[in-house]
Amino acid sequence: MKELHTGSLFWPTTLNSPAEYPRITSNKKVKVAIVGGGMSGIICGYILTQSGIDAAMLERESVASGSTSASTGLLQYSNDIMLCKLADQIGEYDAARFYRGCLDAVRQLGEVAAALPVDVNFIPRSSLYYATSEQDLPILRKEYELLRKHGFDVSFLEADDISRQFPFRKPGAIMAQGDAEVNPFQFVQGVSTAAAKAGLQIYEHTDIVKHEQSADGRQILWTADGFEIEAEHVIFAIGYEPEELRGQLVKADINRSFAAVTGVQDEAKLRANWPGHCLIWETARPYLYLRTTIDGRIVVGGLDEMREAPIESEKLRRKRTDKLLEKITALFPMLDQPLEFEWSATFGESNDNLPFIGVDPKMSGVYYCLGYGGNGTVYSMMAANMLRDMINGEEHPLASIVRLDRPSLLKI
Repeated sequence: MKELHTGSLFWPTTLNSPAEYPRITSNKKVKVAIVGGGMSGIICGYILTQSGIDAAMLERESVASGSTSASTGLLQYSNDIMLCKLADQIGEYDAARFYRGCLDAVRQLGEVAAALPVDVNFIPRSSLYYATSEQDLPILRKEYELLRKHGFDVSFLEADDISRQFPFRKPGAIMAQGDAEVNPFQFVQGVSTAAAKAGLQIYEHTDIVKHEQSADGRQILWTADGFEIEAEHVIFAIGYEPEELRGQLVKADINRSFAAVTGVQDEAKLRANWPGHCLIWETARPYLYLRTTIDGRIVVGGLDEMREAPIESEKLRRKRTDKLLEKITALFPMLDQPLEFEWSATFGESNDNLPFIGVDPKMSGVYYCLGYGGNGTVYSMMAANMLRDMINGEEHPLASIVRLDRPSLLKI
């Protein structure tokens, strides 16, 4: 099994006693089996159970122990690919529909968080998306105009506007409403508790080692301990572990990124220099992104590299994360607390910058929920609704855009 992250993670330190679930100790029969107990698997399980569908979720380690723990918890409807570039790729109509679907997913994540019995630090935020250089200004203006055209709540900030509100100057920026932040570890733990209470069967330390489809189309899963799970449908929500995939994903890349969290900043300085605690990111690719936490820390990420394995060496990781700290200092020199947590993590990307959601083109009853890209949690919410509809025999309006054999992949 490949490591999905290395280093010192922040989010697991914010929850003292996560819930524990049993391993499978007998054969099971359910309507839907979900393989993977991270953000994607838990949200799928929650939505299916809320819809009255008998489901079981199978996690080989513990809930939220994989990529979820390494998430930075930014929830944005804007994607790694700009709306204007996505419009060139799949057409303006579908691109705008997909962006609206992401906005709806952020809103629905807020509704799920509000219904939980625990506070998972879900807070609506605006996002500042700034031009890294003067050369990026024309495309940023084009993006702003297209977002406005399709009804998104955005405003454009000129360089002087930015410098009046922030302690830095950039050529221009889009300020978008409708985004949010969350504690991803607490969110998954809270959703898993609510889903289990509603009837989702959750099994930890249950490693699925074999999957076959029977002659009558039923899905048969075997655990490493020799138990059998029979299901009408199986959803693979296994994050960024592509060696586990049953089907063939077209042109998916697995890379690594870096993130860090500072110590608690001076509250007055933070409030005076970071308006509205907005999310911040930039037009450069790979991009820098920042947010704050409820206790006044800064979360920063970026410096993506085209290597699959996260860096084991603390010294080599610190060389990267120290660069992230330098970028914080360049933007906010008065926020000078050192890094207290730093990590490297694996993440997936598709070559058309869209997630993989839907049925296996070669095997009916087998579905994938793979939120590849920078909006994994948002994609997970979208996928849960989509897969529920598919399992119920219904059409979902966005399914054609993210299906595994979509035309946009074949053009690249």
